[in-house]
Amino acid sequence: MTKSLLSKVSVSPQQGDTPAAPRTRHPVGPGRFRRALRTVAIVACLPYLGLKVAWIAGSHIGIPSGSSLLEHRVTMAVGNSLTVLMDTAVIVLALLLTRPWGLRVPAWTLVFPVWVATGLLAPIMTVFPLHLLLRVFGVAVNKPSGTTGHRPFLDEWVFGVVYTGFIVQGLALGALFLFYARDRWGYVWRGRTGELPPGSAGAARRTCAVMACVLALFPLVMHTMWAGGGTAGLNTGRVADRDTDFHVLEATYVCFALAAVAGVCLLTFRRGRRLRVAVPLALAWVGSGVVACWGGWMLLASLTADVGDPADRPTALMNLTYAGQMIVGFLLAALGARFIAGRSAGDPKRAA
Repeated sequence: MTKSLLSKVSVSPQQGDTPAAPRTRHPVGPGRFRRALRTVAIVACLPYLGLKVAWIAGSHIGIPSGSSLLEHRVTMAVGNSLTVLMDTAVIVLALLLTRPWGLRVPAWTLVFPVWVATGLLAPIMTVFPLHLLLRVFGVAVNKPSGTTGHRPFLDEWVFGVVYTGFIVQGLALGALFLFYARDRWGYVWRGRTGELPPGSAGAARRTCAVMACVLALFPLVMHTMWAGGGTAGLNTGRVADRDTDFHVLEATYVCFALAAVAGVCLLTFRRGRRLRVAVPLALAWVGSGVVACWGGWMLLASLTADVGDPADRPTALMNLTYAGQMIVGFLLAALGARFIAGRSAGDPKRAA
């Protein structure tokens, strides 16, 4: 498996975004199935948290001798502490999504963390099974001929344990959020795209959608090129470390970006009239989360990495790609949030 794998937004609703069905809420019951999902989500966090805490404490479990991780102790400790907090948030979310008090929290304090979790977990949930499938069918996963790559980063078993845990977390947390969202906001995705009133998206929103599509071209072109074997803009270390998984991951980024753009455009321009609103809304939700969060994560890693080998230093084009990806993702997410805000208004007389 490749290793390189909002505060409250105040928006005024647009006229015509209100769904036909009235807003309803149903309490989240402590059903046995939801309790089981909550337990699964929490237990799935423990292997990852255990490894991270052990590394922070100085253990080298799963880290081969000569790994670059052992050369940057402070950076490793800070990075591991951050990821411990992120995975601990999964436990908090699992509790929030299954307790009655969870319905009383402000929407933005829940929606944003779940959107981030979706964006970070979706590529892992997609690429790791593909990685295993490729190995089952004997597809080559070696580095390009003539390259030696870098020293081992982590023992192979670590990726199996960690990514399996991430997949279980994603499935359990995703199911819990769907139940929660159905109880609290089920009216938002009712109906079909063609039933959205004409003019439900104002000129400003349509302009922003077009702008997002244009801005998305640059990161799309770069990731498509890297997925196809191009090396322009990549540093020497990344070129040497490319393998089949690298190309699959880059192709996955392209697919999620296209999904985000398609979902937002379908909602904004009322295309795919027979589609249920839930379909483009899901595309926009997952796709924008992946584009924004992984773009931001890779940019943060590039700008804060303590790199001694010049071959591993991120290039300006890599940073520009990650930054553009992050900006596009947040813009698409804002358009999706704008649509949801209009559907949530409940009173078309309040429309701007």
